[in-house]
Amino acid sequence: MALSGVEIFKHLPKTNCKKCGHPTCLAFAMKLAAKQASLDACPDASDDAKKILGESAAPPIRDITLGVGDKAVKVGGEICMFRHEKKFFNPNVFAVAIKASEAGDVAAKKIEAVKTSEIDRVGQKLRVDAIAVTDEGGDAAKFAAVVKQVVDGVPGVPLILVSKNPATIEAGIALCADKRPLIYAATAENAEAMAKIAKEKKASLAVFADGLDALTALSEKVKALGVEDLVLDSGARKAKDMIEHFTIMRRAAIKKNFKPLGYPIITFATRDNSVSEAVTAAIGTMKYASIIILNNVEKWKMLALLSLRQNIYTDPQVPMQVAQNVYKVGDAKDNSPLLITTNFSLSYFIVRGEVENSKVPSWLAVMDNEGLSVLTAWAAGKFTASKIAQFITESGADKNVSHKELIIPGYVAVLSGALEEKLPGWKITVGPREANQLPTFLKARA
Repeated sequence: MALSGVEIFKHLPKTNCKKCGHPTCLAFAMKLAAKQASLDACPDASDDAKKILGESAAPPIRDITLGVGDKAVKVGGEICMFRHEKKFFNPNVFAVAIKASEAGDVAAKKIEAVKTSEIDRVGQKLRVDAIAVTDEGGDAAKFAAVVKQVVDGVPGVPLILVSKNPATIEAGIALCADKRPLIYAATAENAEAMAKIAKEKKASLAVFADGLDALTALSEKVKALGVEDLVLDSGARKAKDMIEHFTIMRRAAIKKNFKPLGYPIITFATRDNSVSEAVTAAIGTMKYASIIILNNVEKWKMLALLSLRQNIYTDPQVPMQVAQNVYKVGDAKDNSPLLITTNFSLSYFIVRGEVENSKVPSWLAVMDNEGLSVLTAWAAGKFTASKIAQFITESGADKNVSHKELIIPGYVAVLSGALEEKLPGWKITVGPREANQLPTFLKARA
């Protein structure tokens, strides 16, 4: 039976430290009771409290970890229907499918695509997260050969073993049991055999059934067989069915605390047409799929999907921010210009883009203003002469340049005099008001 907020409160530290993001321990307890928070948010919760609260403190959708080490990914663990209610916590996984018949050159190309898929966007490293080895015709030897090629080619990348033949799964998992793979899939016909493999190898297990009623029954059956870490597949492949099934599953777990559907969702967005595949994967990203399997991971497709995922899984209550740092743009040297802006991601990318367009190598100092734009940060007292001077001094920006000239945005020209007082020996130059004027401005100085 679920505990009430008051009962949960009795087991919390009662320090009202606000580390969990809530004003009091009682407020946090109420959120836990409503399944709108995770006990993990309380760093001071005792082991006894974690044990006692147990299921009451667990998120309505169980979190599952795939893989090991720094490339491991966590899915599930969500507590709300809509991101504006709180936020979505664990980004969905994109996995590329490699068929057993693709062993050799084709598999090698897909493995290389995964290895080179990483992009840097707003200071975050985004990449294809996993590889799904898929069975064809039940040839366990071919299946195992591809698994070995993947394990050797990209060590550490999470694996999904796709076959409904227990013997084929056994052949594949023998080569990667220590990698914490996901087994796909248990069905009504093979549930006992698949559950046995999952328990023995301590692997997660996907459950497949055609339709929500059949999926609910099978989920309960597999859990009763002793497998806790489940992933669900309702058989939805068309966009219309995906939206319908995944929304019902999410609502049942979040709103009704319906345990049989309280697990991450896996779907196959695989299409022969790459544009159609990208659109289907985008729908899955926006509508609750935790693991999305793709046929191919072309650069253009992944740039679109990874950017979409990043936006969906960004906290809507916190502006997107870039890490505070002094960034090198082009082949900047000690005589290159030094510009400053705030760490609001849009400001950073616009300014950096225009500096790159100018073809003038430069240094770009990005100051942490809690993700606010230049004018907003200035109005809020977070982009002042004192704070800019402190940042320039502590960042070591003077070690990058020999000229000690700082170019500030034209919109805060009023700060120039105070900055020259706060930064003795520095020349403060007022740059253009609009970023699109930077190329002309920088070229004229070159």
